[in-house]
Amino acid sequence: MDITPPLPELLCPAGDMEHLQTALAYGADAVYLGGSQLNLRSKARGFSRDQLNKAITLAGNHNARIYYCLNALPLQKDISLVRDQLEQVSGLDLDGLIVADPGVISLAGEKVPNLKLHLSTQANTCNEYSVNFWKKQGVKRVNLSRELGLKDIKAISARVKDIELEIFVHGAMCMAISGRCFLSAHLNARSANQGLCAHPCRYEYRPFVLDLEERTRPGVPVWQLEQEDNYSRILSAEDLCLVKYIPWFIRNNIHSLKIEGRTKSVSYLAIVTDVYRTALNDFARKKFRPIKYLEELALISTRPMATGFFLKNRRFFAGPQKAPVRNNKILARIIEKISSHKWLVQIKEKWPDSIDVELVLPGLKRPAIPAMEYSLEDASGQKTHAAHSGMTAVFCCDHDQIQENIFIRSGD
Repeated sequence: MDITPPLPELLCPAGDMEHLQTALAYGADAVYLGGSQLNLRSKARGFSRDQLNKAITLAGNHNARIYYCLNALPLQKDISLVRDQLEQVSGLDLDGLIVADPGVISLAGEKVPNLKLHLSTQANTCNEYSVNFWKKQGVKRVNLSRELGLKDIKAISARVKDIELEIFVHGAMCMAISGRCFLSAHLNARSANQGLCAHPCRYEYRPFVLDLEERTRPGVPVWQLEQEDNYSRILSAEDLCLVKYIPWFIRNNIHSLKIEGRTKSVSYLAIVTDVYRTALNDFARKKFRPIKYLEELALISTRPMATGFFLKNRRFFAGPQKAPVRNNKILARIIEKISSHKWLVQIKEKWPDSIDVELVLPGLKRPAIPAMEYSLEDASGQKTHAAHSGMTAVFCCDHDQIQENIFIRSGD
């Protein structure tokens, strides 16, 4: 008898309300978000208490869960901020608190004892004994380190009981261990461990010639780096992409698959969430299509995508250099319905009304709308031949599959 394990949770980032609406529209089972401080994403606007209440209601309407991030590694001067953040979430109907620091765990036990604790990637959990240690501290879920390969993940999953395991499957990788990097603090006085990373590993550098000599080998360069033209991102890791291995995660009882990207664009979030949601649903229907998923992800990738440490021999997938020759730019996001055939849209990219477009619908559905079948109006209701980034406009179209919080992109 073929007993298929339950599908893992799809956990997506929500840096603000627009990102939250997008993640839910494209099928996230849960989202992670933060307040204004100590959530490791200072550039994300975060949520006030009033906004958190609205977010909880919205997520509940979609049968989705919300996990609140308090996963920075606070300094002594930050403890009052930790207390403030815990006071802010006290009494709210959240589904979990994401933490990394033992001191924060201790304070959470005092201030919000009924809130489930999830351990952040910042804790760098790499083995079964670490998982069981955190379990004794009251942690209900552990995000395993990105530095683990599939054999280690499988062994840990087989040996730990009564605790949930979470894995990052897509998004930016760090050149340091689980984000514990001092490059940004050194170069820009912005600590990555406080959510202020300036990402100097992704800056472009141009060394002329750099020779490194090891003490016991004087006069013999051990490493040599040469650069003839232009600048290179010599420290930047490629992005993680494990969509092809979703069946493996399901078979090995991983509870949650996590997408990185609280500061990424909403259009990026829409595509990535749609791809992973569709992949999970396709697996359940025995129609798994990895080539299709990778083709779609390649359209929004700005760095090479690879398997990171998951495979012993790292495998690279299509990145910006290998993306299909297509120009499917995200043009707009549907905000709300105005009338039977008119929709208020937020423009993301210049949109001339002379081009064919596609609806970016959940399930990787991309119905085409020829230019002759729609028109654009400005905010005053006057017909316009182009809408520009940053403005709102009215999309006039009778297509029966248009819905709020989906995106429109240029056609092939």
